[in-house]
Amino acid sequence: MMLDDFLIRAALAGLGVALAAAPLGSFVVWRRMAYFGDATAHAAILGVALALGFSVSVFAGALVMSLVMATAVSTLSGRGFAMDTMLGVMAHSALAFGLVGVSFLSGVRIDLMAYLFGDILAVSRGDLAVIWGGAGLVLALLAWRWQALLTATLSPDLAYASGIDPRREQLVLTLALAVVVAVAIKVVGVLLIAAMLIVPAAAARPLSATPERMAVLAAIIAATAALGGLAASFRLDTPTGPTIVCVAALIFAVVMVGSHLTRALGNTS
Repeated sequence: MMLDDFLIRAALAGLGVALAAAPLGSFVVWRRMAYFGDATAHAAILGVALALGFSVSVFAGALVMSLVMATAVSTLSGRGFAMDTMLGVMAHSALAFGLVGVSFLSGVRIDLMAYLFGDILAVSRGDLAVIWGGAGLVLALLAWRWQALLTATLSPDLAYASGIDPRREQLVLTLALAVVVAVAIKVVGVLLIAAMLIVPAAAARPLSATPERMAVLAAIIAATAALGGLAASFRLDTPTGPTIVCVAALIFAVVMVGSHLTRALGNTS
């Protein structure tokens, strides 16, 4: 069967993560939630350790801990805490406790590097079902709440005036972010998930006149990075997850240089 080819499975996994992460990443960029994404991703390692310790699904463990972290951060954000400090403490603490927890798992073989940096070439058909199921859930959530999320992002006061509760929309983003982290851990690993959320969206921003265009362009850029990074990794024999992020970063650099040159030429004409 076609899905017996590990490269085909890897490509489909990369596309699934790209389609889920990039539109959500647009909201992460608009709301300046980069550290929020990092903290949620780092918590996934603690979820992996707990899942292996209790012999349950790694996906379930990563999803639950990501959701717990995202909810905790969302709750604390309105309580007067210095958020950059709080996020730093929680993100690195969760990662450290997860790494220490893994060291206590006797009799459990675990490739820690695969969870930190991803192992897209080892994706199974079961993993593909989880990734695309999660991607479908995230896209459905964003499509359902798109206008409300945009309004709450642009102006909480306007959202309240329109009968929209910004805290509810924050909860929708929290759930979507936790799902993306749980499905992306196999592809790019917890240390690179935030990059796949932010870099494609940041690259799409200068090219977009509307929020919808930015989300679509971000998804295209993320998909290009996933497939291009997979091909480059196969040819150059480099780690696949980091190579995917490198391709995304190169696209971002090209867009930034192109935008700067366009503005410079426009000013001189």
